[in-house]
Amino acid sequence: MKTVFADSFYFFALLNPRDPAHAKAAAFTGAYTGRIVTTGWILTELADGWARPASWRSVFVQLQADVRANPDITVVPCTDQLLDEGISHYAQRLDKEVSLTDCISFVVMRRDGLTEALTGDHHFEQAGYVALLK
Repeated sequence: MKTVFADSFYFFALLNPRDPAHAKAAAFTGAYTGRIVTTGWILTELADGWARPASWRSVFVQLQADVRANPDITVVPCTDQLLDEGISHYAQRLDKEVSLTDCISFVVMRRDGLTEALTGDHHFEQAGYVALLK
């Protein structure tokens, strides 16, 4: 069964009809039958992004409950080891503008042999992955 990585880009686009990538995210979701991997750090990014206005906070609470209840979605937990590996990856790319969360995502993708990400973020392409929502 195929597995893809879900970046915060995907979740933001999927749940916001005004997001420019909403149609692509919704179409992918409607057609995809494989597994999805994301991380606790992606969930943190979503909570941070939806902290204001307050009306979006409930969107995050429901989304994370749905994600955690879905047997086809794996949330890789936040661990010190994964954080350290992400920081190491980050430190090796001081010439890039890639976030620590993205570096942690790249570590997970490499570890799990994933090549495709639900994102439109060009940093994933720079790292050698396929951005499915471009």
